[in-house]
Amino acid sequence: MCVDAVLRLNGTTGLESIQIIKQLGGKLSDSYMDDGFILNKRVGVNQPKHIEKAKILVANTAMDTDKIKVYGAKIKVNDPKKLAELERAERDKMRAKVEKIAALGINVFINRQLIYNWPEQLFADKGIMAIEHADFEGIERLSLVTGGEIASTFDDPSLVVLGECDLVHEVDVGSEKMLRFAGLRRLSHNASSIVLRGATHQILDEAERSIHDALAVLSQTVASDPRIVYGGGFSEVAMSIAVDRLAATVPDKRALAIEAFATALRQLPAILCDNAGLDSADLVMKLRAAHESILSSSTLTTNNYLDYFPALDLQNGCIVNAAELGITESFKLKKQVVLSASEAAEMILRVDDIIRAAPRQRRDY
Repeated sequence: MCVDAVLRLNGTTGLESIQIIKQLGGKLSDSYMDDGFILNKRVGVNQPKHIEKAKILVANTAMDTDKIKVYGAKIKVNDPKKLAELERAERDKMRAKVEKIAALGINVFINRQLIYNWPEQLFADKGIMAIEHADFEGIERLSLVTGGEIASTFDDPSLVVLGECDLVHEVDVGSEKMLRFAGLRRLSHNASSIVLRGATHQILDEAERSIHDALAVLSQTVASDPRIVYGGGFSEVAMSIAVDRLAATVPDKRALAIEAFATALRQLPAILCDNAGLDSADLVMKLRAAHESILSSSTLTTNNYLDYFPALDLQNGCIVNAAELGITESFKLKKQVVLSASEAAEMILRVDDIIRAAPRQRRDY
C-alpha cells in the first residue's frame, strides 16, 4: 500500500500529494490505497454529486449573510422595513459575489469557511458543487494536486488559478460519504489517498504514525538512494561480527570500546525480539551462531552468504532466510541510524560535567 503510493510520486519526495484518511470501524487489514484524492466532506443540499471534467476553485472566503461585518459598529432600526432592506442588501451583495465566482467558469467550489443556505442555493441553481468548511490542510493538499491556488478575492479573474481533474464524485468510505477527486494528471506525479480503518482512535493514530514513517523512508529510498539491505537483524549482527573481528586485532585497551560497539549493535535485534514478546537472548544467540557458521573464512564479503541471509522471523520466533521472505530495509535509513546513534553516544561521553541549577527554596508564609 505504501509502496504503491510512493511509486505514484514518480521519484519525487512530495508526501503532500498523499492524503491519509482515518475512518473509525472495521479492521486494520481493511485499510486500502485509492488512486484518487479523497476529501472528508459531503456535497451540499440539492447540489450535483457527480461532476466530470471538473474546474475547481479552492477558496478561503466568507460566504455568510446573517451578520453585518463592520466590527465596532452598531446599527439601530425602528422600522421593520429598514431591517428588511438591510437583509435584502446583504442578500444582493452575496448574490453578486456568487455571480463573480460562477463567472470564472467553475463547476466545483471548495471553501475553507462556512457556506450559508442562501449562497448554497445559488450555487445549486447554477449546477455548481459547493463544499463548505473544508479543513485548511485538506484544501492546501487539494490545491497542490489539482494545480490550483487558494483564492480569497474574485474581482480580477486573471489572478485566480483554477484546479482541474477528470471526475469529482461522492464515494462511501466505511459508513461515511466523502468526496473523491479522480484523474489528477496535471502534475508530474499522481496523488493518492490511504484510507485507514480501525476499531479505536488509538489504533488509527498509531497506524497513521507508522504509515507516515514508512512513506518517509520509502520516498527517500526511491528518490535518492534505492539501495537496500536485508532486515530482521541481519545487518546488525553482520556488522557486529565484523566489529568483533576488528577488536581482536587491536592490541591495546581500545579493543574494549570496539567490543562495546559490537555489543550495542546486537541490541537492535534484541529490541525487536522484546517488542514481539520473544526470548531475545535465545534468538539473538541463534542468529549470531547462524552468521558465524556462514562466515567461517577470515574475510567478510557479501559472497560469503551466497543465497542464505539469516534473519529473525518475529511471527514464528525462529531464524529464516531474509532473501526468501523479502525482509529488506533502506540502506540510507540503516546508515543514518548507526551514524546518529554513534554521534549521540560520542557527544554524551564528551560531556565532562553536568551543571544543574539548584531548586528554588520554598518558604512557609
